[in-house]
Amino acid sequence: MAGNGELADAQRRHWQETYRAHPGMYGDQPSEPALHAAAVFRAAGAHEVLELGAGHGRDALFFARCGFTAQATDFSPTGLEQLRDAALRAGLADRVSTATYDVRDALPLADDSVDGVFAHMLLCMALSTRQIRALVAEVRRVLRPGGVFVYTVRHTGDAHYGTGLAHGDDIFEHGGFAVHFFSRDLIDALSEGWDLTEVHPFEEGELPRRLWRVTQTVRPR
Repeated sequence: MAGNGELADAQRRHWQETYRAHPGMYGDQPSEPALHAAAVFRAAGAHEVLELGAGHGRDALFFARCGFTAQATDFSPTGLEQLRDAALRAGLADRVSTATYDVRDALPLADDSVDGVFAHMLLCMALSTRQIRALVAEVRRVLRPGGVFVYTVRHTGDAHYGTGLAHGDDIFEHGGFAVHFFSRDLIDALSEGWDLTEVHPFEEGELPRRLWRVTQTVRPR
């Protein structure tokens, strides 16, 4: 069983190889959670949106098309290169910026600098509970008061939970991809100090994967 740092590094390499082998692997249509997030961000009066774990950018490009300024981060330079190329082809390069970023580190952004943060299945990657808590604290730091965080995670009701290669801390690996499955207690713990608007169950992809879509807002200071 690899340590958490070794596992995360192995996952970075795995995603790099996957994006190289399958460019644009998720297609060019936005995810359903991104459609929800755009509506929530618009209702909150957001202008600047940060996406964590943007991959090759289908959702970041969608946010840009919706009129937001999109900052896209991922730990895969290959995915972000595909995103930049797609933004140029779509005439959206002026609305999309990219940065290679490992979520185990502090966000390279100033306090109160963005209006919305979106993360589709990023928090449930090979991160320890401690690292997830630290990341959510960073998200809160960079969001302005009233800013919205929309994220999705696979949860402990998923068919893959408790199966495959166990890494501890509710992390299980299948087909080379490691997933941290979230309990409802963890969702609630991560919302402490926020206004928790929604925990919405939904399904996606094969199996199908069972996820929660979480929407929470920074309370005015």
